[in-house]
Amino acid sequence: MQSAERSAYAVIPVKAGIQIEATIVRHLGLAEFVPTYQAMRRFTEDRNATTPDELWVLEHPPVYTVGIAGRAEHFPRGGEVPIERIDRGGQITYHGPGQAIVYTLVDLARRGLTVRGMVSLIEQAVIEVLAAHGVGAERRNGAPGLYADGAKIAALGLRVRRGCCYHGVALNVDMDLAPFSAIDPCGYPGLAVTQTRAHGVLADAEEMGDELARRIARLIEDR
Repeated sequence: MQSAERSAYAVIPVKAGIQIEATIVRHLGLAEFVPTYQAMRRFTEDRNATTPDELWVLEHPPVYTVGIAGRAEHFPRGGEVPIERIDRGGQITYHGPGQAIVYTLVDLARRGLTVRGMVSLIEQAVIEVLAAHGVGAERRNGAPGLYADGAKIAALGLRVRRGCCYHGVALNVDMDLAPFSAIDPCGYPGLAVTQTRAHGVLADAEEMGDELARRIARLIEDR
């Protein structure tokens, strides 16, 4: 996106997103992490009781992100991928091209959703999207995210301010998984990580991100 085309939120395209009832889905393409993170925070700070909820579909260049509980023993063992400390829950994870990310900017209070309810809704959306491609995924107690054949395929984390959430879910689609081996993903040493391509899914990150965002929007609207 050219600088002259940037909106007040820096990374949001000028053209309107797809609207699914009261939820707007925006496609940001390959977006740098830091300005996107800042934009989420500004959007959440500036929104009011009538602001439509938004889902941002994107990919990030290589970056490690560390939640507020992040501990150094889980950090990379060498390498040049940048590390960003952020305000979501959880430990460290990796983002890179070929991973479908959906950021969920949702007014939980207005929707009557608890944090746990929103997490469950996102997890259910991932399960349904993967099932549509013939991939079985399951939850694990005490470990938010989804697993396929025992390996983590999607990670999620949220932050809530003034009853509204941001951050969201990252689904591994067709990416270089090697950077995960340099960390303890989500704080679990030796945690196996997988992606949809390894399960025979041919859809790329843009397609999977769009499917996932639409499914999240539908689950929100159909409650």
